[in-house]
Amino acid sequence: MLFKNYMEEVVDATLEEILAHRDDVCKCDRCKMDIKALALNHLPPKYVVTDVGYVYTKVNELEAQFKADVTVAVTNALKKVRANPRHETGA
Repeated sequence: MLFKNYMEEVVDATLEEILAHRDDVCKCDRCKMDIKALALNHLPPKYVVTDVGYVYTKVNELEAQFKADVTVAVTNALKKVRANPRHETGA
């Protein structure tokens, strides 16, 4: 049986898409996890427990407002982490 927060997949994909076009942001694992955590804390969870729920949630991802909300949350988190990275020096 499936049990997951689908929003994590969406944030992961959005973060990778944004980072692919940015050279001014650290891409170490620590910074990426911090960005992901901050973004997820500003987005509603989308828990699914069945394959049907997963498909339904994935269809909702196609809505423009959904994509905009996720992009804004990831971008805002990225700005915070870029300004205050918590990785080790030299990372």
